Amino acid sequence: MRLCRPVFTAALMALASPCFAESSLSIPVNNPQAPNSYVDLLALMSGHCKTLKVAGRTFACKTVAYAHGDKGRVNFAVAVDDPADDNHVVSFSGENGKRADDNSYELPIDRMLLNSKDRPKVDGLPVPAEQTSTGLCRQTGNFAAKKVTDVTCSATDSEGRSYELLFVSDGTPVSVRRIRQSAPSIQDPFK
Repeated sequence: MRLCRPVFTAALMALASPCFAESSLSIPVNNPQAPNSYVDLLALMSGHCKTLKVAGRTFACKTVAYAHGDKGRVNFAVAVDDPADDNHVVSFSGENGKRADDNSYELPIDRMLLNSKDRPKVDGLPVPAEQTSTGLCRQTGNFAAKKVTDVTCSATDSEGRSYELLFVSDGTPVSVRRIRQSAPSIQDPFK
C-alpha cells in the first residue's frame, strides 16, 4: 500500500485539471468547462471497497482519498484495482459539501472523473475525462480526528450510467496532508 501512495497522490494532482477528450474506459463523455484548480488538502484512507461499480462494471479498489481543491471542488478518488491498468482512477466530484454534525459529511456530485492509462497526459500524468453526473457521497467520521468509518457514493451520469462506492475503513488513522492554505469550502453549522 505504501508504494502505491506516491503514485496515487500524483494521479490525484492530475485530477484537479480539466480534460476535454473521450475516456479510454469506452464511456463517451461530455466535458463541462471548469477553471483550473489545485489540490490543497489530501486525505488518504485505508480499508477496502465492499462495492465499486463503474458504469455497471464491478471492480475492487486499492485505496480511497479525499482531495479538496483550492476553489472548493472536492473529489472522492478511488484507485481501482485493475490488473490491466495501473492508472485506473475514478472520482466522485462535487462542490458545496455540508457537515450535518462532527461525524458526517455530504457532498453533492455533479461530475465523475474517469482516468486510465490511455488518457492524454500533462507533465507525464494522465488527465481525467469529466462526465456530467448527479449524485451524493456521504462520509462517516472526520479528518480532524483522523478517523473515517466509511464513504458511500452513488451517481448517475448524463448518459444514464451508474457509479457506486461503499468503502469501509480498516481502522487505520487517516493520513491528512495540507498541501497549501486556502479558504474552507464546507458549509459547517457548528462554526
